Amino acid sequence: MNKVNDFLKQAGTYYLATVDGDQPRVRPFGTVNIFEGKLYIQTGLKKDVAKQIAANPKVELCAFKDGSWIRVAGELVLDERIEAQKAMLDAYPELGGMYQPGDGNTAVYYFKDAVATISSFTAAPEIIRF
Repeated sequence: MNKVNDFLKQAGTYYLATVDGDQPRVRPFGTVNIFEGKLYIQTGLKKDVAKQIAANPKVELCAFKDGSWIRVAGELVLDERIEAQKAMLDAYPELGGMYQPGDGNTAVYYFKDAVATISSFTAAPEIIRF
């Protein structure tokens, strides 16, 4: 999981895909953090993406860096604990103007039953389960 976290941080931006009814939705994200042995991402509860995750927690993300790409598929689980929100926001202090732990909008999710695949055109895929 650390390798997945490092890849996503180094890429800077990853793209998260959700489902909205029968329509896929993809948008850029940048937050990723390990907290209590789980890989977390963050968004706002008021956003459509949070509503889509609530309706169907199966997601996939993708990022590209240095000729390699990663895909992570799994289910997201909302962690409503202030400690989890604080850990994420401590890792991304630039979000402090938009989010605060316990503000009723900050949403942090961890991956459950995730499968990450790191691929390139020059090497066999590497699969990481967490």
